[in-house]
Amino acid sequence: MLISGQLHKSRVQSPLPYIKLMRPHHWIKNLFLFLPLFFGGEIFNIEKLLNTGIGFLAFSLMASCIYILNDYKDIESDKIHPEKCKRPLASGVISKQAGIVMCILCFIAGVGISLLLMPKFIFVLFIYFFINLGYSLGLKNISILDIILLSVGFVLRVKAGGVITSIAVSQWLMIMFFLLAFFMAAAKRRDDLLIKLQSGQDMRKSIKGYNLEFMNVVMSLLAAIIIVAYLIYTISPEVMERWKTYRLYYTALFVIAGLLRYLQITFVENNTGSPTKLLYKDRFLQITLLLWVLSFYVIIYTPDISIFK
Repeated sequence: MLISGQLHKSRVQSPLPYIKLMRPHHWIKNLFLFLPLFFGGEIFNIEKLLNTGIGFLAFSLMASCIYILNDYKDIESDKIHPEKCKRPLASGVISKQAGIVMCILCFIAGVGISLLLMPKFIFVLFIYFFINLGYSLGLKNISILDIILLSVGFVLRVKAGGVITSIAVSQWLMIMFFLLAFFMAAAKRRDDLLIKLQSGQDMRKSIKGYNLEFMNVVMSLLAAIIIVAYLIYTISPEVMERWKTYRLYYTALFVIAGLLRYLQITFVENNTGSPTKLLYKDRFLQITLLLWVLSFYVIIYTPDISIFK
């Protein structure tokens, strides 16, 4: 009765604002859970694929719980943001009470679904939840730490995928995923800096610890390290021995192209914004990602093709 009563108090009748509040378009980030399957050469293992799908849903609902909590905490600052002011809570389309109820429902659903998997996955999921809870409750206001915590979330997604499938993930891959997440988070903070320069308003407290020169250096440095980490992964003895090929380094071409495009969007177009939205709308990034997946797939899943022997 309490839940239905709180939802009834919201000023909307359509379910669309509630769906928007959960940010399902950000669930694409949880595809990182499938990476151990892909890199482990078991993407066609139906049982592991289904279990990872369950983990994906559990992570997505837990992420939505965090998104709603974060929106609730940031209502006032979001109101002055040119884009975030359109969010359901900041715009007042959904009441604070209804938002809290949705947050609780997402948490309960996420935990409930996770119970279908092994306890170790649940442990990783709760680590993800508590790190992000701390982030929402104040750690996001600490410069550098805010970006680190966001990046750790992606590493935990990959770790969770490895736990579900019992596939060990290369340390070089884990390093690369962390750095890639750090790179994208830094680009997003740089975009917040541009908004601050244009509007004169601090979009978040941690922004005071950054400036454009610093973020430019950070992004350039991270891009270089990511490329090196990826190349080391592709030519590492254990990887070459596992796949009986030294040609995985071919796929670095698309990694370099994707990073350069991201830097171009950031430094030339000054239009970074949300990494998720970029992936949805930038055709160059989409094609590059597709070609990377296809090239990697051909090399490790179809080793009999003559040019890859």
